[in-house]
Amino acid sequence: MVELKVKVGEKGQILIPKILRERYGIEEGKNVMIEPTEEGVLIRGRPSPQEIMSRLNNHVEYLKRLKVSGPRLGELKKTYLEIEFEEKTG
Repeated sequence: MVELKVKVGEKGQILIPKILRERYGIEEGKNVMIEPTEEGVLIRGRPSPQEIMSRLNNHVEYLKRLKVSGPRLGELKKTYLEIEFEEKTG
């Protein structure tokens, strides 16, 4: 594994080296996915629509194997992931 040292700017910004931006499809003005992990923060280029659909289909199949039914219409009303995340980490 290669490690690169980068400096954190005044506003918490970091510069991702060009070779990594190109390799992972991280472009100016586009969104990235940030995931907290046990080891630190994982930054990923946003997946393509095909990758998203593949992940969703795999997850649906996984839930079917576990015989888990999905939420009923209206059950997720006013559910915010940010609040759920804050409750679990805070």
